[in-house]
Amino acid sequence: MNLIFLGPPGAGKGTQASLLSKTLNIPQISTGDILRSAVRAGTPMGVRAKSFMDSGSLVPDEVVVGIVEERLQEADCSSGFILDGFPRTVAQADALDAMLVRLCKQIEHVLSMSVDDEELLTRISGRRMCEKCGKGYHTLFDPPKVAGICDLCGASLYQRDDDKIETMRKRLVEYYNKTAPLIDYYTEKKLLCTISGVGTIDEIQSNILRGLEGSLRDNS
Repeated sequence: MNLIFLGPPGAGKGTQASLLSKTLNIPQISTGDILRSAVRAGTPMGVRAKSFMDSGSLVPDEVVVGIVEERLQEADCSSGFILDGFPRTVAQADALDAMLVRLCKQIEHVLSMSVDDEELLTRISGRRMCEKCGKGYHTLFDPPKVAGICDLCGASLYQRDDDKIETMRKRLVEYYNKTAPLIDYYTEKKLLCTISGVGTIDEIQSNILRGLEGSLRDNS
């Protein structure tokens, strides 16, 4: 089964994609992870990406798409894959479609995580990280025993710049301008399945599995 996860920052795409990857025994493909991996491995597209990254430039779409294409040709993708964080724009979606034709593959479902803005802001702005061991906390949902102090190592907790309210609002604007149009794009292709991203991790995963239930039966 070949899947795409869509959703705004903080919707829980990565968490849910990771769980589904284990359930379906297919790889979760995060563009950030495979970009770094391709650079380390020195693949043809990784070398091209490194030249942009070293100069402080954004990696262009054609290189990102090329790196995704390299990854989808690996053996573990033969039974399916989950794209997490790609495509981000309609232009990338068009390029993905062309690439999948070359690979004789097709997307079967696009899972769109739906969470309202205020919930997202609460989730993101409450995140805290330990400056020493990296353990994550949340001021409301998973607070440390002592405010501002890591339970594990006693070091101070901090808030990442990306998790601050003003930064998060900018990220949401960018999402709605660039990525949200993919909802209509995949609705027109009759691939979109909207999943509420509100609830416990297990509840949301159950909703995803119910949304995929027909396809899972067909593939069993």
